[in-house]
Amino acid sequence: MKKTCIALALAAAGLLAGTTALADINVGVTVSATGPAASLGIPEKNTIALMPRTIGGEKINYIVLDDASDTTNGVSNTRKLISENKVDIMLGSSTTPVSLAMIDVVSEAKTPMISMAASARIVEPVDDKKKWVFKTPQNDIMMSLAIAEHMAAAGVKTVGFIGFSDAYGEGWFQEFTKAADLKKLKIVANERYNRTDTSVTGQTLKIMAAKPDAVLVAGSGTPAALPQKTLKERGYAGKYYQTHGVANADFLRVGGKDVEGTLLPAGPVLVADQLPASHPVRKSAMAYVKAYEDAHGKGSVSTFGAHGWDAGVLMAAAVPEALKKAKPGTPEFRAALRDALEQLKEVPGAHGIFTMSPTDHLGLDQRARVMVKIENGAWKYQP
Repeated sequence: MKKTCIALALAAAGLLAGTTALADINVGVTVSATGPAASLGIPEKNTIALMPRTIGGEKINYIVLDDASDTTNGVSNTRKLISENKVDIMLGSSTTPVSLAMIDVVSEAKTPMISMAASARIVEPVDDKKKWVFKTPQNDIMMSLAIAEHMAAAGVKTVGFIGFSDAYGEGWFQEFTKAADLKKLKIVANERYNRTDTSVTGQTLKIMAAKPDAVLVAGSGTPAALPQKTLKERGYAGKYYQTHGVANADFLRVGGKDVEGTLLPAGPVLVADQLPASHPVRKSAMAYVKAYEDAHGKGSVSTFGAHGWDAGVLMAAAVPEALKKAKPGTPEFRAALRDALEQLKEVPGAHGIFTMSPTDHLGLDQRARVMVKIENGAWKYQP
C-alpha cells in the first residue's frame, strides 16, 4: 500500500511537472550569427540573452538557431522550431531575404513572427499570410525620405545608387526612387553588387562616369563599406549616404577613414545619449543601451541588437493579453498572441514608439528616425 501511495505521488508530481512545462512559452529565434550578415546577427543574438525569462508569470524559453545569412537555413530553422520545439512565436531573421523566405512557413503554421529585417515587403500588404508577420526596423520609405530631404537641403541635384542585388537593395531602390521624385532629385546611376563580392570596381566606375552630386549605398553591415571604399580610392569627392543598415561599430571599423563624413538615417538608439531630454524615445532607448553595455562594454551597442530588443518588447507587451484568452503551446494562444500584437498602442522601444493596427504591422512614425553623421569614427546626432 505504501509503495502504491509513493507511486501515485510520483505520478502526480510528474503530471504536475508536465503541466508546468506545457505552460512555458517557447520562443523560436533564427538570426544570422555567421555569414555576410553576422554583424547584424551577433548583436541580435547577444540581445536575446537580455530578454525577460518570465512574462505574465509564465516561464519563457528561448531556442536560438543560426541561419548563417542563408534563406534555405532560415526556412529549415523555422520549420524545426515550429514542428519540433512547438514554439509559440518566431523572432527573426536578421536580413530581408531570409525573413521573406520564412513567411510561408509561419503563416502555414499560424505562428506569429516578429522580423528584425527592414524591408516593408516583409509586412506589406497585410494579407492572409502577412497577417502573422510583424517587424521592428523602420521601413525603407521612412528612411528614404529622411535621406532625400537631407540631400535636397544640402543642394544635391543628382544621385548615384548602388545597392545589394537582393530584396534589400531592390526594396531600397524602389522606395528611394519615390522619395527622390518628391524632392526633385535625379538618379543618374543604378548599380548592384552581391553581399559576398570582394570587388565593385566596374560598378563604381559607371557611377563616377555619371558624375552625381551624391552617392547612396543601399547595403547593410560590413559589406556596405566596399562601394564607398572603392569610390574613395577612385577619387570620388561628392557626398556619401548610407542606409540605417550600417549602424554598428563593425561598419565603422571596416570603413575606417573612408566612411568619415558619411550621412545616414538611423533609429534614435544609435545616438541615445546625444538626444535632448525631451525626445520621446530617449528614455526607452537608454534602457536598452544600459542593458547591453552592462553586458558587453561601453560603445558596444548597435541598432541591430536594438531591433531584436524591440521584438522582445513587443512580445512582452502582447503575452499578458494573450494569456487572458488561452494557454501557451496551443493554436488558440498563438492566434491570441497575433491578435494582441496587432492591438498594441504607444509601446516605447529602443527605436521608437510602436502602435500597430490591422493594416500596419510595423507601427513606427517619425519619432523613430534621426539623421546621423560619422565624425572621428563615431556617430554624431544631426539635429
